[in-house]
Amino acid sequence: MHRRALLDLLSRYEAQRQMSPGERGSFDRIVAFVRAHPDCFERSLLKGHITGSAWVMSHDEERCVLTHHKKLGIWVQPGGHADGESDVWQVAFREATEESGIPDLESVGLDIFDVDVHRIPANSKVPEHDHYDVRFLFRSPPEAKLIVSEESHDLRWVDQTALADFPVDDSVRRMAKKWQQRAEG
Repeated sequence: MHRRALLDLLSRYEAQRQMSPGERGSFDRIVAFVRAHPDCFERSLLKGHITGSAWVMSHDEERCVLTHHKKLGIWVQPGGHADGESDVWQVAFREATEESGIPDLESVGLDIFDVDVHRIPANSKVPEHDHYDVRFLFRSPPEAKLIVSEESHDLRWVDQTALADFPVDDSVRRMAKKWQQRAEG
């Protein structure tokens, strides 16, 4: 079953006890969604679908990449649709590379860094739906230059200390906190 690899990754994530208290609900929803929908990786599943995202740190781990998403109008981490790909790490890597313009991202492990379920508003092409987002950690090479993609209004390095005042949602703040705790411990 093509969903088995993701379910195994999620099981390992739960066993590692790296989950923040605010993630539990999203985690449980993702597991139930993947088990219930053989087509969970397909964008054509209009109630929602699996997405992969990347928390991209600078080489010195002082900054992260955030993109001002063109369709959503908010600052988020790079990420996107699986479009049938069941290797969600690969989805996150592809999306991070495409959306940041950084060709040589380094994976900081193949394990899940964070999970989140968030509502995507309806537009002229699709109804309101959920993104069941599985997130991974990456590091940029030294002197990496960002290139704004067609999916973004803007793209920037955000200093770890500036994230507290940056206009992001709670899940981005949670990842920032995890990133900081990882660096400290």
